[in-house]
Amino acid sequence: MNYPDSVRFLYSLGNEVKTAKLGLDRIRTLLEALGNPQKACRIVHIAGTNGKGSTAAMIESGLRAAGYRTGLFTSPHLVEPTERIRIDGSPVRAEEFAAAFDQVHSCAEALLGRDRIDLHPTYFESVTAMALLLFRGRGVEFAVLEVGLGGRLDATNVVAPELCVITPVDFDHEAFLGKSLEAIAAEKAGILKPGAPAVFAMQRGESRRVLDARAAELQVAVSYSAEVEVSGVVLNPRGSCFTWAGEGIDVPLPGEHQVENARTAIAALLCLGVPEAAVREGLARTVWPGRLERVAVNPEIILDGAHNPAGARALGAYLDRFYDSGRVWLIYGAMRDKAVAEMTAILFPRARHVIATAPAQARALRPETLRSLTDHDSVRVAPDLTSALLQAREAPPEHAILITGSLFLVGEARGILLGR
Repeated sequence: MNYPDSVRFLYSLGNEVKTAKLGLDRIRTLLEALGNPQKACRIVHIAGTNGKGSTAAMIESGLRAAGYRTGLFTSPHLVEPTERIRIDGSPVRAEEFAAAFDQVHSCAEALLGRDRIDLHPTYFESVTAMALLLFRGRGVEFAVLEVGLGGRLDATNVVAPELCVITPVDFDHEAFLGKSLEAIAAEKAGILKPGAPAVFAMQRGESRRVLDARAAELQVAVSYSAEVEVSGVVLNPRGSCFTWAGEGIDVPLPGEHQVENARTAIAALLCLGVPEAAVREGLARTVWPGRLERVAVNPEIILDGAHNPAGARALGAYLDRFYDSGRVWLIYGAMRDKAVAEMTAILFPRARHVIATAPAQARALRPETLRSLTDHDSVRVAPDLTSALLQAREAPPEHAILITGSLFLVGEARGILLGR
């Protein structure tokens, strides 16, 4: 298939969260038939609720600064599925993506024909296999893999990692992972493997106890982000700087939470033997779109994929620090299966005007429902993002327009505003 056809087929498999079939038998059988590409390179495996994508991007950038040929596998994408699979910092080409899909799809059809698997691999299973194939084919030395959902039964959990990293655990996807922090943390801890050291970010007490207990059970050596001493932290709207190991370090990802992500990445890179100079260079060069990303000025337009309560709290702290609520316009759209009432209660009071809209997704919450969840005195409704952006044209040049609530909405915004 060509690239558009391969993407259409993947989308036809259904939403990757709603159609997730948690379990490892299918992906193991598929990868075995493909020659076990997951064994071709050294792997860093990252789970967590928030910050795992940013942390993965920082670790990959640090490994690349140290001279390694790197792969990065993340989800979801913002505009094109090729963004999920990056080699040496760049998304794979469309023709590479399509060729990898053909190989995975043909293998899956053959396995189905021999009753070796029960169903065609899911969207996420397929793209996971494609990433591992491309990493092997392009000679990747170090691959950083972000868990898609949970950890224990996630398709990425077939790897034998050199290092496991768990970023802060919080509430999200409770229908799949459990209703308590302890249950969710247990799923995240499922990526831990005997003989593979781990790095844990700062955690709530309930999560920390579960993670530590599982690490002790497996005799896993754990390093903690809290052991990375930083001082002189200065935050600005475009990032942060601080002193680490006697020298300054710059992080170009905005938000106080990114300082903790940076500490986690530093701890991980040190565990992997990356020199301090490469750690600094890697963090300073990290790019992670769609997270407090400024895409326009006068007025500012900022995109942020805060899609759960922890993300909303981090975004709220950023707004409190750098923006007067009297000059914030909020374009908000979310999925029905998210904690929308909690997130809107956090974010809507921090805006002068709210425009409730919906991403172009079947699971999107209706804008009218969003409006009914709040008593904010200035809430408008827009049927789609294009209409919302037209309404936001009224914003004066000194104001800021924030687009958030869903990574799907952020992806649409990047496509419209950056012409991608």
